[in-house]
Amino acid sequence: MGQHLAILAAFEHARGLRVITLDADLQNPPEEIGAVLEALEDGADYVGTIRQYREDVWWRRLASRWLNRIRERTTRIRITDQGCMLRGYDREIVDAVNRCREVTPFVPALAYTFARHAVEIPVKHAERVAGASKYSVYKLARLNFDLMTGYSLIPLQVVSLSGIVIAVASLLFVLYLAIRRFMFGPEAEGLFTLFGIAFFLMGCILLGLGVVGEYVGRIFEQVRSRPRYVVAEFLGDTDAIALTRPHRPRA
Repeated sequence: MGQHLAILAAFEHARGLRVITLDADLQNPPEEIGAVLEALEDGADYVGTIRQYREDVWWRRLASRWLNRIRERTTRIRITDQGCMLRGYDREIVDAVNRCREVTPFVPALAYTFARHAVEIPVKHAERVAGASKYSVYKLARLNFDLMTGYSLIPLQVVSLSGIVIAVASLLFVLYLAIRRFMFGPEAEGLFTLFGIAFFLMGCILLGLGVVGEYVGRIFEQVRSRPRYVVAEFLGDTDAIALTRPHRPRA
């Protein structure tokens, strides 16, 4: 069913207080797991990693760098190396991710939205031991498009804003042409007036699409069913807390 759905399946069955993920091709050396665990023990609840001296072809590094910039400009997700799956998650982050029922999640980004103390550390990167990468340039672009639409409403808001700007600009243009008509008479047999009216109607259409898009965005936010909040700590009656807080098994 895909890499990230496989990680979600593992999250639902994992029982430890710390969860570490890494790719099966061993490009992330298992020896680096200790560094991830150390960062978790130091207080981080989400540990991302940055591959040092990547053993990938040049176009993959260039595509990743370009797509990372697009994602950072359109979302609040700040992940330096989104392609490195050697990551560490605290139990509370895993529980929050498990409560989400999205169809196409990107696990590192989804977990990042719940993290209170996210850190990134450098790790080594090795050549692929077996198999070939299933992420082509098209799939990388599609992944970032999913991130942009799954974690941000900016595309819808851009349409709304452009509609408002075009509608206002075209209305001012029509008023300007109307004033010129009264002052100097008709010019080019009303051609520019027709253009102004056409642009105004186009702006109204885009504005209407933007308003509809805002409502669609609200529906989108609702159907994702993400937890509205995550309780970091209980302060108060310890007996009542023990009855309401889920059991956390040892690693």
